[in-house]
Amino acid sequence: MRILLVEDEQPLAKYVAAGLRKHGFAVDVAFDGRAALDKCTVTPYDVVVLDRDLPVVHGDTVCRELAGHGQARVLMLTASGTVEDRVEGLTLGADDYLGKPFAFSELVARVHALARRSTPARPPVLRATDVVLDPARRTVERAGRLLNLTPKEFGVLEQLLAAAGDVVSAETLLDKVWDEHADPFTNAVRITVGTLRRKLGDPPLIDTVTGAGYRVGPCPGT
Repeated sequence: MRILLVEDEQPLAKYVAAGLRKHGFAVDVAFDGRAALDKCTVTPYDVVVLDRDLPVVHGDTVCRELAGHGQARVLMLTASGTVEDRVEGLTLGADDYLGKPFAFSELVARVHALARRSTPARPPVLRATDVVLDPARRTVERAGRLLNLTPKEFGVLEQLLAAAGDVVSAETLLDKVWDEHADPFTNAVRITVGTLRRKLGDPPLIDTVTGAGYRVGPCPGT
């Protein structure tokens, strides 16, 4: 899942970004509102975690812009935590509102909840044949056997299961699972899919659709 964190206090931004990455999210960071809007024009983020009091372009303006284009779910993360502030933030178009200070586990849970409200809606637990992936618990099981996946392997499998049999291109996987520092010409997706297949074992779950990408489920002719 690809997240944009928008926070002008750089030490806090680095701390929150590091914590989200430990939970398996691909995280980009912007330190002002203009940079946030610029990043959103080129990257299809799933969730934007947005501080309200931002320099250059205020967080309220960023929120209105994102809500107007329906680009990503917005979680406002701000020190202004009164009922009036929360109501105003939601009126601006935010999908959720979390005041500072906050429990990190609650932030992670809210990000997952927003992702489930994407279009089409994503179920809380993803399944295909005998594979069960729980994004909130960060667990994957096959036939009741717990699998030990790296964050990238988990992210790739999550995207493929969420696509429910539709083909997902390598470019989309790179966008959703890696961050903005990933080399667009890297073979990281192919390598990760290969190691993921080995860990999933037989029968094969992930098919390669030549020239298009990958999908979960049988692929006629492959």
